Amino acid sequence: MTNAAAYLDSASSEPLHPAARATLLAAYDRGYADPRRLHGPGRDARLLLDNARAVVAECLDVRVDEVTFTASGTDAVHRGLLGLRRVGATVAHSAVEHSAVVHAATWAGDPVEIPVDRAGRVRREAIGPLATGVVAVQSANHEVGTLQPVAEIAAGLDVPLFVDACASMGRLPLPHGWDALAGSAHKWGGPPGVGVLLVRKGARWLNPFPGDDRIDERSGGFENVPAALAAAAALRAVVTERDEVNARQHALVDRIRASAAQVRDVEVVGDPVDRLPHLVTFSCLYVDGEAIVTELDRRGYGVASGSACTASTLTPSRVLEAMGVLTHGNVRVSLTRDTTAEDVDGFLAVLPDVVRDLRAEVGL
Repeated sequence: MTNAAAYLDSASSEPLHPAARATLLAAYDRGYADPRRLHGPGRDARLLLDNARAVVAECLDVRVDEVTFTASGTDAVHRGLLGLRRVGATVAHSAVEHSAVVHAATWAGDPVEIPVDRAGRVRREAIGPLATGVVAVQSANHEVGTLQPVAEIAAGLDVPLFVDACASMGRLPLPHGWDALAGSAHKWGGPPGVGVLLVRKGARWLNPFPGDDRIDERSGGFENVPAALAAAAALRAVVTERDEVNARQHALVDRIRASAAQVRDVEVVGDPVDRLPHLVTFSCLYVDGEAIVTELDRRGYGVASGSACTASTLTPSRVLEAMGVLTHGNVRVSLTRDTTAEDVDGFLAVLPDVVRDLRAEVGL
């Protein structure tokens, strides 16, 4: 390793926000009890849980009674999507959805896949007669960053719409038109193991899993009150600072996009403008994605490869395949709130050498 480590994989998990760290430690002293109990510690825990829900509602501009904390973002996705589905109804989802959505839709029956364009975007006209039960469309793609026209899609639907907003929650305002929506705290700097499920008031949502006599009937299991409060604290901090952070990250990603495109036989994918501010993906012909990730890690840069993101296999990314773009040698770079211009400069300095050396190993 020739330089200090730079973590460039926030799309997998953002480092814990300082606001979350401080809140989490304090909350463990007061939020350990069962929030259903009437004794003092129980009332303290209930107060903290209610406060966390109120903060999240304020940050996301939704009603407090629309907010549910779940055990993870995946749990929120499963509950949100399956709760909108009626028995016998078909789930139609975009071809670039996260595996959590695909797994839930497949578990429910025989889902229908909605095609996307080369930017990874769903066109409203592509949904057409496919929307017979529930439609699932993400707010932003987790691999290439492209934003979806959620409000436009919702405007023409007469069936429920589920939105996976795990990649964008906190970083961008929520789109309009959803009936249920999911987010994941560790994506915005909250602690892992906290999901957020939003169910719009009046939506026809039924709990798809066995019920539980907890505080919130949409969730199950003992509430992790300290983690929920820490997730809320991180979300408030991220929303407060996001204009400045987004502008800085947009500029840095633009530099990465431009520089990566100058490397021979490299394709930068995803919408160049209408995208998440912190994420960029490119693919390198004649090079294995895992080999690039490993070599960049040796040089101090932690990135991801979409070529194995779905099931920890060595199969090409189905997201990139659905887009019809290059799948070989895929690299996803996603900036943290603390990523500096120096981090990006260092990454861009070593990238061409890494690609060249790996190609040379196979005689190219």
